[in-house]
Amino acid sequence: MFVFKKIAGALVLPPGIFILLIGATGLMLLYSRRWRIGIINLIVSLALWALSIVPVTNWLMQGLESEFSFPANPSGDVIILLGGGAINGVPDINGQAAPTYTSLNRIVAAVRLYQRLQLPIIVSGGRVYADNDVAEATVARRFLAELGVPEDRIIEEDRARDTAQNARLAAAICRQHGFSRPIVLTAAYHLKRARLAFDAAGMKVTAFPAYFLGSQKAAYTPRHLLPSAHALQSSVKALHEYLGIWYYRLFER
Repeated sequence: MFVFKKIAGALVLPPGIFILLIGATGLMLLYSRRWRIGIINLIVSLALWALSIVPVTNWLMQGLESEFSFPANPSGDVIILLGGGAINGVPDINGQAAPTYTSLNRIVAAVRLYQRLQLPIIVSGGRVYADNDVAEATVARRFLAELGVPEDRIIEEDRARDTAQNARLAAAICRQHGFSRPIVLTAAYHLKRARLAFDAAGMKVTAFPAYFLGSQKAAYTPRHLLPSAHALQSSVKALHEYLGIWYYRLFER
């Protein structure tokens, strides 16, 4: 019964139900000899299925994360924490708004690194959309302080709306305060693009992964071929990074 529930859930809930519907439509179109549109439907269904399974997600993530690891003895003069989003208008233990789970993982890693190195933290992240009523950095600063980082050791950069602006504005703060050896902390899959952004901003950084999403020792079983929304979300994150990396290599040299 447990296995049946897992299979049924994967096929009834998105993206599984859409994969089935698009694939079934493609087969019906082929049966009615509408070859071109039928093949397109099948290709879309297969592509969506591939992006929604763990082996493909891991492969995409490993291409972004494989060159990074946790430095044994990290050194620098400031930590730059790149925001990963905030959820506005939700209640929190202390105030309103909260970091997304992506951002929260980075915040916790920044606190752990601070406890080890006792370096000031530049937290970067603004209002991504005009209707946001609080900046990512403001939310992250509150959490950093409540987790033990002294307020006077946190520098808030609350204007950046993407990674390129994170890099330019954080680099300007580093120059203003005389920091020359920044440690950039973000998700491992985001580090390659972040490093390119800081290179374009004229600042060399030490990359520090907050966490990894690509499993390097996965033992796949048939259940890993079932589609899941979590795997699809991770695949989309990875594709977003690949597009950003290609952009920097083509236009930011």
